[in-house]
Amino acid sequence: MTLATITLDDTTVGTFDLGGRSVRRLGFGAMRITGDGIWGPPDDHDEAVAVLRRAVDLGINLIDTANSYGPEVSENLIAEALHPYPDDLVIATKAGLVRPGPDRWDPDGRPDHIRKECDGSLRRLKVDQIWLYQFHRPDPQVPFEESLGAFKELKDEGKIANVGLSNVTVDELRQAQAIVPIVSVQNRYNVLERTDEDVLQACEGDGVGFIPWLPINHRKVSSHGGLADVARAHDATPTQVALAWLLAHSPMTLPIPGTSKVAHLEENVAAAQLRLSDDDLAKLESA
Repeated sequence: MTLATITLDDTTVGTFDLGGRSVRRLGFGAMRITGDGIWGPPDDHDEAVAVLRRAVDLGINLIDTANSYGPEVSENLIAEALHPYPDDLVIATKAGLVRPGPDRWDPDGRPDHIRKECDGSLRRLKVDQIWLYQFHRPDPQVPFEESLGAFKELKDEGKIANVGLSNVTVDELRQAQAIVPIVSVQNRYNVLERTDEDVLQACEGDGVGFIPWLPINHRKVSSHGGLADVARAHDATPTQVALAWLLAHSPMTLPIPGTSKVAHLEENVAAAQLRLSDDDLAKLESA
């Protein structure tokens, strides 16, 4: 018997104040609802729409996307599936990359490019304001403060409500905070990849949400003996244990596992009911 699918509420996973709106600490990452290489439309359009609608039905109220996913495909699908949006739904999107082809991601942090991307995201998502607009990653060809200046201007103009960062160091977080308030950081982080623990700790100290991308890393998790042992003890899967660890590891984490399948989405959400013991956590901390 495996963990049963549940509906999230504020007590199941807890909540986090994201720039003035309460989000549950298990969101949905909308990258995988696109085609192979995060390029073009999904193989199964109806399933992608069903995944988005099921996510909201299950109580998820944070969906993370980007105009580069597809490109544009993910944002368009979100609007198709969910607009007009539930009052409590937060859609976070990003700017700062261009896509020359499948599995190719090139930074572009020029202020005029960021502004153009914002206008496109507003149009595709059918909103007057983006609640959380994130800088995909610093562009080595553009001064960081110039890129962040564009985000500040967009915030001052009311096109975005809050600014987030992605793929940054602690020093870059501090530099950004001197320019505009930062409400979230999205870096690669999971139970088996913790090189950005210092960034998480900085977020904890500042009350900044930490959104781990690649929160599971299926390839590594599925073959890891320690996670498999804990999973067997709880009649769960290693991926569910990986998500439960993220939720238990810090009150600032907001995992956003993504998928293109309803069944996989339900499995991920079921991980919210998994309560790891002190022994489990100790075993996983040493993983």
